[in-house]
Amino acid sequence: MKYISTRGKSPKLNFSEVLLTGLAPDGGLYLPETYPRFSDEDLSHMRSMSYQDLAFFIFQKFIDDVPADNLKAIVNKAYASDVYSFGRLEQKAEDITPTLKLKDNLFLLSLSNGPTLAFKDIAMQFLGHMFEYVLDKNGESLNILGATSGDTGPAAEYAMRGKKGVRVFMLSPHSTMSPFQAAQMYSLMDDNIFNIAIKGVFDDCQDIVKAVSNDLSFKDKYKIGAVNSINWGRILAQIVYYFKGYFDVTSNNREKVDFTVPTGNFGNICAGHIAREMGLPINHLIVATNENDVLDEFFRTGNYEPRSSEETFQTSSPSMDISKASNFERFIFDLLGRDSNLLRQYWGNIDKGGSFKLDDTSFQKIKNYGFISSSSKHINRIDFIRSVYNDFNTIIDTHTADGIKAALDHIKNIPMLVLETALPIKFEKSVFEAIGVYPERPFELKDLELMDQRFEVFNSDTEQVKNFIINNS
Repeated sequence: MKYISTRGKSPKLNFSEVLLTGLAPDGGLYLPETYPRFSDEDLSHMRSMSYQDLAFFIFQKFIDDVPADNLKAIVNKAYASDVYSFGRLEQKAEDITPTLKLKDNLFLLSLSNGPTLAFKDIAMQFLGHMFEYVLDKNGESLNILGATSGDTGPAAEYAMRGKKGVRVFMLSPHSTMSPFQAAQMYSLMDDNIFNIAIKGVFDDCQDIVKAVSNDLSFKDKYKIGAVNSINWGRILAQIVYYFKGYFDVTSNNREKVDFTVPTGNFGNICAGHIAREMGLPINHLIVATNENDVLDEFFRTGNYEPRSSEETFQTSSPSMDISKASNFERFIFDLLGRDSNLLRQYWGNIDKGGSFKLDDTSFQKIKNYGFISSSSKHINRIDFIRSVYNDFNTIIDTHTADGIKAALDHIKNIPMLVLETALPIKFEKSVFEAIGVYPERPFELKDLELMDQRFEVFNSDTEQVKNFIINNS
């Protein structure tokens, strides 16, 4: 299996090379040359697998440069049941991503039982072990540079803390995350973890990561890697739970399902798109946005117009406060028939702060990929947290509430799975506003915000971040 850049001007790489490279040298994102396709017989075989076996079966289709025994060991460590011991008491940790039925045809795919209580753990635990394996095998080290709007950062740092050969430099928007999210990151004192709070919004952080990654001489000299969902390894790991969720709510491979995905950087739902391309019988992929509804506007009109930092709202679902979705480029590449020349024309405008509008033919092709969308506001989140609690005795977080709202906007007479973003304790203030009680915390996290914190505060300045990496490498 070889990987190509969406922009068509970088060499083909194998999986381990893509893992360490992150952003392609031409500024594009890596994707497999072709997507493997599962037959009905394959799906029947996969249906009874454990999560670990399912992940191994899927990963083997994409990773052919890691011996099977080593890959199996990595998968078993990443998805050990004791790593996923938080979450709802009635669910079994060995399920890794249990499915909770709310009512007929409406399900919650629980993705937040990992160590940082967010869906990002599912991919990050795999990446942490895979990074350590590849770096040790090659005798190399890596400086991981990432950006977070709230959940990627903690998940990456908990997965990478103490790992040999890895240092993590994580950028986050200053004073916009929930206190719980900030405390998860900033309370880590491991020698290989560095937190940098940027005066700005998530898009400013993401722009710095891309600027550093596009400085090829600096990237090479200081061994800069990526842990954001621009890294293909993140997308690959997220494909698995679409298959797991599908098998949980269907009895045969002729049934179709819908998935609703709270969407910020488009990585999570991009994994769903790829699962669909691999033969999973997905009817619709519903993009759920908040007030930062650039993607909702695109899927309704074909016009993609990212907003400036000043035009990006700070909301009660902060992990979705993103106006420039990095992984969107992967989908557009497929939508355009993998025409790198056309993709570069479109993204030339985006990289310069502009926009693009699809022609009518390309816009109509969106239907072929099953995408539809919806948006919501704070009052919707509060209403849906309250109604899910009252109707189903289940507490959800604000982002998942965005997903429930979008799901109910589009639900039909087939199973609808809403992908959970995080456990509600990460957004207690909004939960309390909705239902008048705070969600119960695990004992070991009761005083998290009271722990000492360590972080730097920088302006939105690429050179300042580079100098910090130099001084701490």
